[in-house]
Amino acid sequence: MLMLLNPRLLIVVISIILNACSASKNQETHITGPTMGTTYNVKFVSIDAVDKLELTQQIEQSLIDINLLMSTYIQDSELSRFNQWNSVKPFPMSATTLKVLNEAKRLSDMSEGMLDVTVGPLVNLWGFGPKSQPVKIPTEALINMTRKLVGIDKLTIGPSWASKAEPALYVDLSTIAKGYAVDQLAELLGTHAITNYLVEIGGEMRLSGVKASGTPWKIAIEKPETEQRAVQKIISIGTNAVATSGDYRNYYESDGVRYSHLINPNTGYPISHNLVSVTVVHPSSMTADGLATALNVMGKDKALALAETFNIAVLLITKEKDSFTEYTSAKFEQLVTVH
Repeated sequence: MLMLLNPRLLIVVISIILNACSASKNQETHITGPTMGTTYNVKFVSIDAVDKLELTQQIEQSLIDINLLMSTYIQDSELSRFNQWNSVKPFPMSATTLKVLNEAKRLSDMSEGMLDVTVGPLVNLWGFGPKSQPVKIPTEALINMTRKLVGIDKLTIGPSWASKAEPALYVDLSTIAKGYAVDQLAELLGTHAITNYLVEIGGEMRLSGVKASGTPWKIAIEKPETEQRAVQKIISIGTNAVATSGDYRNYYESDGVRYSHLINPNTGYPISHNLVSVTVVHPSSMTADGLATALNVMGKDKALALAETFNIAVLLITKEKDSFTEYTSAKFEQLVTVH
């Protein structure tokens, strides 16, 4: 199953759960289950009756198919086999995985390398992978040595294959694959003529239309506090996707220094700026997912500049001593309703 390194920080404000075998007209129906090391939630309002059991089976199968392609926890998944491919020769790959890889590479180019799906060895080195905190902080020599195994520029994507310039290159799509899965489930709902829905996997969301009451879906953005959970802002986003990235819970301290789980691929070190939360609103959940991570690594000034350049709706939250300050792009102000 897929698992993300960084937590996703969105809370959905939603209401009625129905357990009937079929979804009735104009009622809100909820389908949920485990996937990718977290859970999925699909809520929808249908004009026509929908066979809930059949839809649930289709949702589950879609998620299974994605895991079998992109999971790094399934040893014989397509991505795992690519990572085990100790060669620079082309590796045959499905159109689905190539689509996600191409988007990861596009977002990496857009963000000057701040989104890098090959950064896993550095994440592990700093103690944020499957293993716990390192016994001691890695030396500069060890960081530089590990950086030689990292770099999306070492990945070449062809029309039906991918190859590695460095045979040990390791690709982890966890910063973008959940968003892709959300998009796939949203498109599945569309095949059932469902246009009013909320799809969520591990905090990544895509919404369309309205709730059964006729009111917009509302999303609570979490206040970036370490000790408690509280709401920073409640928003509605129309027919769009939303993703949030933050580093205020996944970190450790050593000798009085705070080390974030977000690693700058260009330096090999954890980020050290005061940007603590990034929310991205975009039509594609996959794109929002990747951008949220990339912008969080970039820091406030560069993130806001990129958002304005590419007309991206973003909400940035920085920590200023004992308070939080919000910054929004022009697109966010235009697209998002704050409640």
